[in-house]
Amino acid sequence: MTGWLGNVRNNRALWFVVLIGLVSLLADTTYEGARSVIGPYLGVLGATGAAVGFIAGAGELSGYVLRLFSGVLADRTQRYWAIAIVGYCVNLLAVPALALAGNWPLAGALIVTERLGKGLRTPARDAMLSHATKDLGRGWAFGIHEAMDQIGGMLGPIIVAVVLFVRNAYEPAFALLAIPAVLAISVLLLARHEYPRPRELEPLAQPVQAKGLPRAYWLYLAAIACVAAGFADFALIAFHFARTGIVSATLIPILYAVAMGVDGLAALVFGRMFDRVGFLSLILGFGVAIAFAPLVFLGGFVVALLGTVFWGIGLGAQESIMRAAVAEMVSPDRRGSAYGVFNAGYGVAWFLGSTVMGFLYDATLVAVVVFSVIVQIVSLPILVKLWRAQALRPAEAV
Repeated sequence: MTGWLGNVRNNRALWFVVLIGLVSLLADTTYEGARSVIGPYLGVLGATGAAVGFIAGAGELSGYVLRLFSGVLADRTQRYWAIAIVGYCVNLLAVPALALAGNWPLAGALIVTERLGKGLRTPARDAMLSHATKDLGRGWAFGIHEAMDQIGGMLGPIIVAVVLFVRNAYEPAFALLAIPAVLAISVLLLARHEYPRPRELEPLAQPVQAKGLPRAYWLYLAAIACVAAGFADFALIAFHFARTGIVSATLIPILYAVAMGVDGLAALVFGRMFDRVGFLSLILGFGVAIAFAPLVFLGGFVVALLGTVFWGIGLGAQESIMRAAVAEMVSPDRRGSAYGVFNAGYGVAWFLGSTVMGFLYDATLVAVVVFSVIVQIVSLPILVKLWRAQALRPAEAV
């Protein structure tokens, strides 16, 4: 094997990142394709705005709370691969099952099941991935992973949009997504075969922490919880687009694909920035993303498109440098637990925020926007404090 691919294969850390990135690309093709139309699909099945907001929030809550336990389980058992594989299977196979749902409660249950699978596998996957990021640069490596992830995030909605255009039905689109689901699981098994012990990719590890997690970690979690609470799920955004007619049903997946493309590019930009300036990259990313709410909920088509771009920027920052910061603050032996606790807190905040915004949506759009903006702004002073204190390093545990 020669050329660029040969160079990647010869760098074991980079090749591991690429393999896991390919798994995520195929997985995102599957579930992001489905998630791009979950809001309108639930609406067609008879769900209200409050129901859509609750299902989206409940899915995130259950998935993120499960990460708390799966992360601790991964650290204690060291069965990172087994937990990741089971989680991916549950996560991915729930998507084509949506083709068989004939009512919104059953579809909602499958949506929650898909999130549970993701919750089970994510801490174990991120802990394994973090071992390959030390030499490559935490932000850059997680940025590469997120960029590959979002290629799938673009492909999935485009596939769904094409099927909707041709068949004018959601069920065939969900059924077709079984193909990338099976491919993702196959590549995951290949990665397991080539890298049975990913921990060996990080030989020069940080000192083992005596107990608990760093003080800066908890402060950081508080800031990110504020970001999550004010960050609307795309299911509610898509529901709004379909309900108001701002965007047609066939174009909604395309807008989601645009957001995923922006997400991937933002992950690379902010990932590289993180390796150079630390928390400042988070402050800039989240500061820009705050503008998404008034644009998507109060504007016409062009303004909503701009808001979707801003939403993608915020998601790119969340999915890349947020994880990189955790890897930098926490020693390898506690990263499964750290990612689990972090994601559980993030998920609880997102659930509460999504539920509130769902109910506010049925009352007034202005209230949704005010809530989203104010809650996210609260995170900025905390991040500024962390940046000024240069707290992005192992600290005393609490």
